Amino acid sequence: MDLSLFWMIAFLTLCIFALSFIVLQYRVERFIYRGVKKIYDDVSLLESTSFQDQPVTTNMQTLTEEIEKFANNKKVEIETLKIREGYRKEFLGNISHELKTPLFTVQGYILTLLDGAMDDKQIRKKYLVRASKGVERLIYIVRDLDMITRLEAGDLHLELENFDIVELIQGVFDMMEMKAHKKDITLTFDTVYKKPIMVHADRERIQQVVSNLVVNSIKYSKASSTTEVSIEDLVKNKVIVRITDNGEGIQSQNLTRIFERFYRVDKSGSRKEGGSGLGLAIVKHIIEAHKEKIYVESVYGVGSEFSFTLEKTKESTKV
Repeated sequence: MDLSLFWMIAFLTLCIFALSFIVLQYRVERFIYRGVKKIYDDVSLLESTSFQDQPVTTNMQTLTEEIEKFANNKKVEIETLKIREGYRKEFLGNISHELKTPLFTVQGYILTLLDGAMDDKQIRKKYLVRASKGVERLIYIVRDLDMITRLEAGDLHLELENFDIVELIQGVFDMMEMKAHKKDITLTFDTVYKKPIMVHADRERIQQVVSNLVVNSIKYSKASSTTEVSIEDLVKNKVIVRITDNGEGIQSQNLTRIFERFYRVDKSGSRKEGGSGLGLAIVKHIIEAHKEKIYVESVYGVGSEFSFTLEKTKESTKV
C-alpha cells in the first residue's frame, strides 16, 4: 500500500471519529439537558428560565449538586410555608374568637331583652350598658384591623413634624393616670428631664405607640409596681425610648411572636382587660413605617422592657 494513501485513510478515519465524537457529545448533552429540565419542570423545582444563559454540562456530579441545592432550598421554603400555614390557621382562629365573643354577648343581652326583660327598667339599663360595651369592643377590633391593614399595605400616610418626646410621654402618663391608679401602679420617668428632647416623627402615631406600650405595662404589671420610661442617646441622630415594668414578664418562647396579630401570651386572662389584641402589632408597624426599630427584653417573673428608636432633630438637646 502506498504510504500517502495510508496516511490519507488514517486522517479521514481520525476526522470521522472526531466528528462522530462531537455529534455524539452534543446529542448526549441535549438529551441530558432535556431530561433534567423535564424533571425540574415536572416537580416545579425550577422556573422555566432557570437554564437560560447557563452552559449545558454532562458532568453528573455538577448536576447532582445542582439538584441537591435546589431540593434543599425548596425544602426550606416548604417548611417555612408550613409554619406560616400554622400561623394563618391560628390567626383565623383568634380573629374568629375575638369577634365571636362580643357578638354573642351583645346578641345574648338583646335577645334576653326582647324575650321580656325589657319591661324591667333596672335589668333593661344593665343589659343595654353591657351590650354597649360589647359593641365598643367590636369597634376597637374593626378600627385596629383597618389600621393594621393600611399599615401593612403602606397606605398610612405619616405626618412628620418636630415635637418634644418628653412632653408627649408626660401627656400619656396624664391620660393613663386613673387606669394606673386602680392597680396602684406608678408611672414615672427615670430622671427629671429639664430640657426638651426634640424628635422628628408623626406625633399622633408615636403617641399611639407610647399609649399602647404603657397600657400593656399597666395591664400585665403587678399591683403596687412601677412603669418607668427613659430616653437615651443611641447614636448621633437617634434616641431610644425605653418603657420598663416589673410585672409578670414574658416567657422566652413567646418573645418572638408577641408582635403578631391577636397573639396573646395569656390565652385567657388578658381578654378580661379588653382591647382588640392588635396593640403590639400596630406598634411594630408604626415604628417600622418610620424606618425605625423596636425591641423587647423580658425575664419571666421579673419584668419587661420595650424600646424603640426615633430620629432626633438637629436642635435637640442631648440627654
